[in-house]
Amino acid sequence: MEKTQKELNYERIAKAIQYIQDHFQEKPSLDEIAQQVHLSPFHFQRLFSDWAGTSPKKFLQYTQVNYAKKLLKEEQRTLFETHLLTGFGSTSRLHDMFVQIEGMTPAEYKQGGEGLTISYSFQDTPFGICLVGSTEKGICYMAFVEDHDSDLTELKRNFENANLVAQELPIHLEAIRIFNPDDQSLKRIKLHLKGTPFQLKVWEALLQIPMGVVNSYKDIAIKIDQPTASRAVGTAIGQNPIAYLIPCHRVIQTTGQTGGYRWKPIRKTVILGWEFAQNDKEIKHEAI
Repeated sequence: MEKTQKELNYERIAKAIQYIQDHFQEKPSLDEIAQQVHLSPFHFQRLFSDWAGTSPKKFLQYTQVNYAKKLLKEEQRTLFETHLLTGFGSTSRLHDMFVQIEGMTPAEYKQGGEGLTISYSFQDTPFGICLVGSTEKGICYMAFVEDHDSDLTELKRNFENANLVAQELPIHLEAIRIFNPDDQSLKRIKLHLKGTPFQLKVWEALLQIPMGVVNSYKDIAIKIDQPTASRAVGTAIGQNPIAYLIPCHRVIQTTGQTGGYRWKPIRKTVILGWEFAQNDKEIKHEAI
């Protein structure tokens, strides 16, 4: 039975990914990878990006960083040894790429966040209690909680060896002021994010959605120039670590249904209803 184009494309991507994983230390070029699947670099780049949700170059970098994580943590390699074994041109290049993808330095990762202090506090919001965590770089975690202990465990899992300190900081109070749309003095809040390049790109797109406006998963996929990556977009949205500030609640299904939500679908419905009401209130105020 003759294979469909979809099946052939899948086989090409699978072969390309396998080649990248087998040869990432050699840093193969786009041309070299495309040659393995008998496509032009242009067509391979487009096909790979549609399927994997990121470019071949970013996938290669992500593979290198993943291997670096294994070397640093499981094998206790030095930073110098790691940069040689992963194919990064220098320790500074490894450092920069690690910070970009993981949101922390290789040394911080090797230590599981050891030496990194995360201050946290539980804050009241109109939609329930929020656990807010921050490093010196910014807000790293924000979640609606039902059980203080279990949700604190999730924060610990993200930074397993970090020093967690129960203390309320001004940045925590600044963060929850976002729930007061009438407050005109809200400052720009710094975020300390770690994620893959694709996740960061999706989360950045979410930040562009105004209050009271909804987008579909497909809308976000189009915004990040990955129109066929709706499913991957949904996965990235589901892994958003910072509730409300990164407004994943403003993404719904193309059918109009609200869809899932990491912090309970009913809460998503309530939040959207509240935001629509705030917008309606502003419109009526302007009309008077």
